[in-house]
Amino acid sequence: MTPPAVTLLDVARAAGVSKSTVSDALQGSGRVAEATRDRVREIAQELGYRPNSAARRLRRASTGAIGLHLPQTATRLDYYMNLAFGAVERAQEGGLDVVLLAPAGAASGPIASRVDGLLVIDPEVGDSAVPGLLEAGVPVVTGERYLGPSPAPAGAVVCDNAASLTALLDHVRDRGARRPALLAPEGASAWAAALRGTAAAWGASYGTEVALRTVPFAATAADAEHATRRLLSADPGIDAVLCAPDGAAPGALRAAAALGRTVGVDLLVASCVDGVANRGANPPVTAVDLRPAAYGRACAELLCDILAGRAEPDTVRHHTWALETRPSTTGVHREPSEPSGPGGPRGPRGPGQPPDKS
Repeated sequence: MTPPAVTLLDVARAAGVSKSTVSDALQGSGRVAEATRDRVREIAQELGYRPNSAARRLRRASTGAIGLHLPQTATRLDYYMNLAFGAVERAQEGGLDVVLLAPAGAASGPIASRVDGLLVIDPEVGDSAVPGLLEAGVPVVTGERYLGPSPAPAGAVVCDNAASLTALLDHVRDRGARRPALLAPEGASAWAAALRGTAAAWGASYGTEVALRTVPFAATAADAEHATRRLLSADPGIDAVLCAPDGAAPGALRAAAALGRTVGVDLLVASCVDGVANRGANPPVTAVDLRPAAYGRACAELLCDILAGRAEPDTVRHHTWALETRPSTTGVHREPSEPSGPGGPRGPRGPGQPPDKS
């Protein structure tokens, strides 16, 4: 008489763990400690466990996809579309399709059950879909960290947004700006929090203040124009405006022109996110290139690696950026005469004015 086949439940009982832990350990997925994974595999081998190949084929036939969740306002933003294309390209190289999740869809329902893992980009605490995604029972990789209380994702890909804004502020200071302002995104995302905190810290290091105005997370050029008009009308001494949201900076250019300011000369304008709108503006706008397509690839690659057991859960990878300087901050060239670091002289000169002769 043929003995009954050893089941996952048999292995689970022998190892003293749950059936799902055994399944994750043997498939190289899930959040299983390495020591537990090794012990489960050893016990499975001792018991003679053999996976049900028919069931495994059935499972593979019903998945082969990952889900992609973007912020609710992302569909009209150049940055997120490029990010999505990068994620799709990398997922396809790993044999996976990408399912774009509806912004307000039921995250933990049928969608989550049809994917092997999830990408959640720029998760905001106020996004009602995010907690369900993190609790959907499949590995989740976030693009930027999640600041909410839900379970931690399986992995994250992050940019050093504090460093990129610091570089942008240092740049406009080197070009003569002494009273910069930031149109900062509202909301509780890691990106928004980093920009607001960095602006305050940078200003404190120079004994000045970065004027802060809050705009929508996905502010339009019209939003930026309105905010910049109010800002400059209330405080004509502002000599640099940094726009955080993608595509918003051309609005600051329009506001400057309407108020008789010359961009690149007596007012510097820059953006925390580069894109088509900045490159095609008149004048072209200095911006931080976050390399969104490469960022999307990096997020999808980490998820693929976690699903394949090539990366441990809780892996955090870092994505690089570059500062692209253009005429909106370099319209008039001058050599800085003051140290750009904290503690240097703080004269009243503005952009485009000649160095002190002393």
